[in-house]
Amino acid sequence: MIASDILETPATTPSGVASGRSLAGTPDDKDMLRAAVDLTRDIATARPGIYWPDMLGSAALGYAALAGAILQASPWAALACGVLAALALYRALLFIHELTHIHKNALPGFRLVWNLLVGIPMLTPSFMNEGVHTLHHARTRYGTAEDPEYLPLALMKPWSLPVFLISAILLPLALLIRSGILVPLGVVIPPLRTLVWERASALAINPAFRRRPPEGDFARMVFWQELGASAWAIFLLGWSATHGWRPLAIGLAVISATAVLNQIRTLVAHLWENEGDAMTVTGQYLDSVNVPPPALLAPLWAPVGLRYHALHHLLPSMPYHSLGEAHRRLRAQLGGESTYEQANYPGLLPLVGRLARSTMGAR
Repeated sequence: MIASDILETPATTPSGVASGRSLAGTPDDKDMLRAAVDLTRDIATARPGIYWPDMLGSAALGYAALAGAILQASPWAALACGVLAALALYRALLFIHELTHIHKNALPGFRLVWNLLVGIPMLTPSFMNEGVHTLHHARTRYGTAEDPEYLPLALMKPWSLPVFLISAILLPLALLIRSGILVPLGVVIPPLRTLVWERASALAINPAFRRRPPEGDFARMVFWQELGASAWAIFLLGWSATHGWRPLAIGLAVISATAVLNQIRTLVAHLWENEGDAMTVTGQYLDSVNVPPPALLAPLWAPVGLRYHALHHLLPSMPYHSLGEAHRRLRAQLGGESTYEQANYPGLLPLVGRLARSTMGAR
């Protein structure tokens, strides 16, 4: 999860891309697409009784563990608290993905509370994903130069992968500088405000992406979220300057861990083999990844339903808590030799290995 400018390295330039397999010409499997809709109509409603306790509990556990990491005298106890904080806050943060897809009236108050408890404190308000992630799902944009969340990583040079991961470590510091310094300066320097909005206000990995100015109700939402994030960032910087930098440094380290986790998840969310052509829905599905059970660790590195990322591309509005059941129904209906089965993978390491081998073959 990185702002576009953080990844603007030689790895993202056309010269870093080699030729590779393309799924752009894959015809749609209409039986699979029809089954995906027909078999899941009764589980397509977001359930407040799951969303609220999950998000609030993850945030509460994450902040409690973060406090433990800051206050513990024992380095090992502090480290254990830091790991727990990173995992819990990572889960809480990834509800930003759900906010992009659920209907605005489905969970009254959820967006506001999430931003107050998670988005603004972690300097990643929901506007950073809303209005951006939906472009990734557009049939005419997915996998093209106009997709903010796509790079042909499998066709790039091997050194592009470590650069991709290392950049995530710097994300929390970049967000702090963005909200605490650049956004306030942009109030009096309009060109800077435009630059920050276009280049550093989206959770995008495509460095060519330029965000359009917000309009209407969305612009008003952006204003209040930006105000909250900037006020919080300025407070953090001011308090740390007068009371010591250790708590902030520990907090940044924990958020760096969440960013690296998300970057690893991003590496295996797709096969990254498209060379820029528009794709059918089935092509998008086959370029995406499910890691279903029995993969035991997937809920940790791909929480809130993101272990079913390929299925999510078939059913973008399906609430995260229904994806497991949707997967079981589709697998039972379509069988082990179906197109649906081709996007199911056994775990994280085989996917990372596949991607690494693809880059090794890049010319």
